[in-house]
Amino acid sequence: MEEKQRLKVHGSFVGVLCKEDGTVTTTRKDNMILNCGYDFIADAIGKTSGRPDTMNKIAVGTSNERVEASQNRLNGHLLTKEATYQHVEGTKIFSISAKFEKGEATGALQEACVRNNAGLLDRVVFPVVNKGANDTYEVTFTFTMS
Repeated sequence: MEEKQRLKVHGSFVGVLCKEDGTVTTTRKDNMILNCGYDFIADAIGKTSGRPDTMNKIAVGTSNERVEASQNRLNGHLLTKEATYQHVEGTKIFSISAKFEKGEATGALQEACVRNNAGLLDRVVFPVVNKGANDTYEVTFTFTMS
């Protein structure tokens, strides 16, 4: 009997706030792949023309509204930054990360996502992270396929 394989994608989020005084706070949370994110995955694999742009941005925002699979935006969007993609060939894990520097995305952060210009891959809501003007905030989304 043939063994069935099922593709699963699990996303996790880590946010590291470095305060001006040297205090470091880390937030970890699982995130939800959104319906539009699954559409992106299917189109990136299967389309021969009109392929989607890469998911090369991370955005943060201030809304703690519950994550819904049908969403395609951050509810309290504050700032989007270019992100860095990393993957070690032969593994089932890849990550996308960005660092919000001093003066960027200042505020009461509560949501983040990986995105391109057309839409979101995922979204996560987390306990408030108060990023001051002199703080940095590094965000990493890690995706594990199984």
